[in-house]
Amino acid sequence: MIQKRIAQWALMAVAVPLAAAGARRLSHTLEARRGPSGVTRLLTKGADLLRPRKAKRRRFW
Repeated sequence: MIQKRIAQWALMAVAVPLAAAGARRLSHTLEARRGPSGVTRLLTKGADLLRPRKAKRRRFW
């Protein structure tokens, strides 16, 4: 049971940010070669959904 939780944590901590970075990089590369398109917008939106660039700051007062 603990091994399953560790595997889930590893997936969320490593694979998801790598996938978001890969999608963002692919989007920028395609956009540089061919210009903006629906595919590049979709890749960027997917990367933003997985891992937004700006973290929202919380104010405590």
